[in-house]
Amino acid sequence: MPKDSPQVSLDALIRREAFEVQGQQSQNIGRNIPMISVRDLEPNSFFYPFLRKPDFQRETNEWDAEKICSFIESFLDGDLIPAVILWRSSSSYYFVIDGSHRLSSLIAWINDDYGDGKISKEFYDGDITDEQKNAAQETRKLIKAKIGSYKDYQSLTQKQGQLDPKMLDRARNLGASGIQLQWLEGDAAKAEDSFFKINQKATPIGETEIRLLKARKMPNGIAARAIMRSGSGHKYWSDFSQEKQDEVEKLAQEIHKLIFEPKLKNPIKTLDVPIVGNLPPSEKLELILEFVNLVNGIQEDKELGEDLIGDKTIELLKNCVKLARRINSNDPSSLGLHPIVYFYTNLGKPKIGSFYGVVSLILHLEKTEYLSKFTEVRKDFEWVIWQDDMIPEIVRKSKAVEAHEKVKQFYLEIINKLLNGVDKKNIIKEIVAEKKFGSLKTKIKANTSDSQGKKFSGETKTAAFLRDALPKVPRCKICGGYLHSHSISIDHIQRRADGGNATLDNAQLTHPYCNTTFKN
Repeated sequence: MPKDSPQVSLDALIRREAFEVQGQQSQNIGRNIPMISVRDLEPNSFFYPFLRKPDFQRETNEWDAEKICSFIESFLDGDLIPAVILWRSSSSYYFVIDGSHRLSSLIAWINDDYGDGKISKEFYDGDITDEQKNAAQETRKLIKAKIGSYKDYQSLTQKQGQLDPKMLDRARNLGASGIQLQWLEGDAAKAEDSFFKINQKATPIGETEIRLLKARKMPNGIAARAIMRSGSGHKYWSDFSQEKQDEVEKLAQEIHKLIFEPKLKNPIKTLDVPIVGNLPPSEKLELILEFVNLVNGIQEDKELGEDLIGDKTIELLKNCVKLARRINSNDPSSLGLHPIVYFYTNLGKPKIGSFYGVVSLILHLEKTEYLSKFTEVRKDFEWVIWQDDMIPEIVRKSKAVEAHEKVKQFYLEIINKLLNGVDKKNIIKEIVAEKKFGSLKTKIKANTSDSQGKKFSGETKTAAFLRDALPKVPRCKICGGYLHSHSISIDHIQRRADGGNATLDNAQLTHPYCNTTFKN
């Protein structure tokens, strides 16, 4: 197993449900069972179909293959496992207050679904990422080799004389093994309060998750959840009309595609990369929420109030689509910003600070009608930001999102100096000397980590590819900026209105914005 084993998505295996109306008590018809067996977690049992987790529960994706395998092995060997805490609602759903990963791991083993099986495919409408599939396959392979699949144990009683004694012993134990349950008493408010207290003590909920939990019915919270999973997974927008649900999912899918696709592969050997490269789920969720807030001018997560019908959520998503199209797409408004130049270091590392800064810059340029001025100096602007990458140092002492205003001002400073005739080779020297952005160094270009080794590191391979590939990228014939394959327009050199024909000699490659707006 690699040291940085990917997290496994078990989120589909326990369905989400709302806790119901505050004040309703837990249901206690008869006695709550003290233990569940593996049989209770099979799809056709009387227990599993009614098992739920709160609708605001964070994604069940914190464990990697090793941890899942280790837990199942502990269960098979009869090791002590902490009790799972459940709360029974008035509708007789069994809500998991604590122990979601433990139960989900066993359910995954029983159903051979580690994020790519039948349950997960239905949950995600078949839209499962390659990363999730790879993590699932890695987990399945490890479990098969180390402890065996659930089906292997089911068939053991028929082949007792032919099998590994340890597996047979485990199979015998399965009939009597179970997970202890502890039942929480009280109403929905008590259950929710207990959930937060318990989960903060175990694996603390991240700051972004806390923000989203508190804003789970707010339009920006719903929009961020929709974008995160490209409109699939648990539908936090299920209370909206079907027409509005469809629109939320369609908009979220487009935003996700524009920002995060195609999937980034390392080392980089193509210039067809996403605006934002691979991020852990928590960082990706933070970026999406901040993107939604930044685009829509939201200062506080809860400032818009709850969205009960979906209109505000759709409005926020439409604004995000518009901005994402402006960055890089084939939409007529697109600036076609090349991701490598704007959002990556020369080693292929994503620059989240640059992403926030560019979003902030575009909003400013649109508001001040300054896009044409940017286009006038775009070729030299791109030379400056690629040759002297100052963004990591500018955002170094603060979170990337908190520094977006600094990054925007830095970019505006470059634009204004170029417009005022400062030579591109002197721009950074002047900015450093003026100390408007604190103490900066003029040599920020990242170096690879290779030393005496004979094998090239992934960073060196990426740096070598970008060094040789970027100069060969075609440029816009109007502004001179780099063209990206996702954002190319074929322009008439002599306008059609002036008699220009659709011949090869009269065709030139441009950015969509340069063709449709700047040129005119």
